[in-house]
Amino acid sequence: MSTDKPGCHACTPSAPASRERHVTQPDKTALINRLKRIEGQIGGILNMVQDDRYCVDILTQLSAVKSALDGVSIQILTSHAKGCVRTAVAENGGEDALEELMGVIRKMIK
Repeated sequence: MSTDKPGCHACTPSAPASRERHVTQPDKTALINRLKRIEGQIGGILNMVQDDRYCVDILTQLSAVKSALDGVSIQILTSHAKGCVRTAVAENGGEDALEELMGVIRKMIK
């Protein structure tokens, strides 16, 4: 795929016999920073529990973490749809890629 298209740079098997796929995230540094921030929030929640903080305060922080994780999920999902799925549709109709995408969306909305 050319580098001027948004989304995933590659979605190819790591080895011919392997079904494991690897992808280079286009905004990898930003994703890592967001995940590290979320990791810090989780540590803060752990401290809140250890310090016997008020339940509602802990639940508020848990809600914030869930929202932050949803944001990361949407960012990666968008990148995948605009890259890997778009490429599969252009190359071969993308039936498998679209079914996989719909499966991921079904899991995300549960």
